[in-house]
Amino acid sequence: MNRVSLLKWSCLTLMAFVLLWMVFGMYLSGQALLAVGVLAFGAIALYIYGSSQTQSWRYLFPGVAGMLVFVALPLFYTIEIGFTNYSASNLLSLDRARAYLLSQATVNEDQSLAFSLHPEGSAFRLVLTPHDKRPGSHYISPTISLNEDAPEANVPMELLGANALALAPALSLREVIEHRDALIVLKLALPNHATLNYTGVREFGTIESLWKSNPNGSITQVSTGAVYAPNSNTGFFETAQGERLQPGFKVGIGWANYSRLLLDADMRGPFFSIFIWTVVFAGLTVLFSTALGMTLAVVLNWESLRYRTLYRTLLFLPYAVPGFISILVFKGLFNQNFGEINAILNALFGVRPAWFADPTLAKAMLLIVNTWLGYPYIMVLCTGLIKAIPADLYEASAIAGAKPLTNFFRITAPLIARPLTPLLISAFAFNFNNFVLISLLTDGRPDYLNTKLPAGTTDILVSYTYRIAFTDAGANFGLAAAISTLIFFMVALLSMANLKLANASEPKRS
Repeated sequence: MNRVSLLKWSCLTLMAFVLLWMVFGMYLSGQALLAVGVLAFGAIALYIYGSSQTQSWRYLFPGVAGMLVFVALPLFYTIEIGFTNYSASNLLSLDRARAYLLSQATVNEDQSLAFSLHPEGSAFRLVLTPHDKRPGSHYISPTISLNEDAPEANVPMELLGANALALAPALSLREVIEHRDALIVLKLALPNHATLNYTGVREFGTIESLWKSNPNGSITQVSTGAVYAPNSNTGFFETAQGERLQPGFKVGIGWANYSRLLLDADMRGPFFSIFIWTVVFAGLTVLFSTALGMTLAVVLNWESLRYRTLYRTLLFLPYAVPGFISILVFKGLFNQNFGEINAILNALFGVRPAWFADPTLAKAMLLIVNTWLGYPYIMVLCTGLIKAIPADLYEASAIAGAKPLTNFFRITAPLIARPLTPLLISAFAFNFNNFVLISLLTDGRPDYLNTKLPAGTTDILVSYTYRIAFTDAGANFGLAAAISTLIFFMVALLSMANLKLANASEPKRS
């Protein structure tokens, strides 16, 4: 075995041990499914880069792996969440929710005692005193070390008799706080077998659990005796009367999120209205941007027009400026009271439209701004496509006496329509998910009234999903994932149509 082969197998062996160590750690932490996935993924990688028969896959594997990790895995995870009740109130698993509830405890104030620390050489004595200073209930500890590197845990306490030994003055509050980390771990055992824990800056007390576990998986409230059993349908610990405990736990609910979108009347109305507006918004944006961009491209292609380069540069500026800056500028321009647009309209016509309060005006404003942001892209595309049209066609048309409009509808438009169509479908798909514009300009508002979940008249599906998942709808991740899945399939259909049109636009080879 030569030196190169030895180095190769040494690296592969080291990577295999690292992989096994990672998988073992994941398995011990309770992530068995993730451990299996990482093991399979790592084993395939080691085989591809260790075998001499997989040379071609060494170049394909990083791309395939990246697609699986960053595209397929989030997609499947989103689809899986859509079939659960995952939300702000149902984040934990059943075991973690039960453990959280069982860990809740309270301090019994009737059995709490004040304490003081008295130095004795390098050690200390701890004295417990009732808050009411009643005699006969004072306790003292043996000398204890408050060394944080080796803290003491269980400390037996004795009654402090009348002939108690002389103690040094107690430490001040500031000095006691300096030993707080060591005091927290102390458990003081009283002669009556009661155990006291550190419960405050100046006291030790008895910590009592609020809940106790039952063999059948339910929990009982100590103070009332009420029994709460886990309900696998709702994802909450509930009594027989339906009283619930927070937090809940994550459970599968089947098609409930999808049926809620389609069958719940209170959600179906806003959802379908938002869906229709999303399609209209994306479609009209592409239509207006294409009309304006194509018109400008045709005009700027006129050779007799002076300063064409200057005009083309100025008209391209909206595309060169970052979109979020332009959107925020327009938000100020459309301000009802102080915006320049209303100032001009008021001076000319005596009106101040409520752009952000009226649903129709808000939608018109979005289309105006998005057309401004989108037309330079279409203009550049059309300019390049027009340049590819043979000049002989226009010369023959001029000889025949055709006018500019005839040239456009008979020559220019038919020749650029086919290569432009797939790009317009891509622009439609982009605007179908144009979250930035909606979020920065209107934030989906004005809102619909009397809806179960917040929904805005200018929301598109992606911004509606964001509001459900992360803002004022209770962080309903399951419902948001269901909507995201629907959006994915809609965009996937658009992409398939795009690919078919792109194949159709290619000239057929004989």
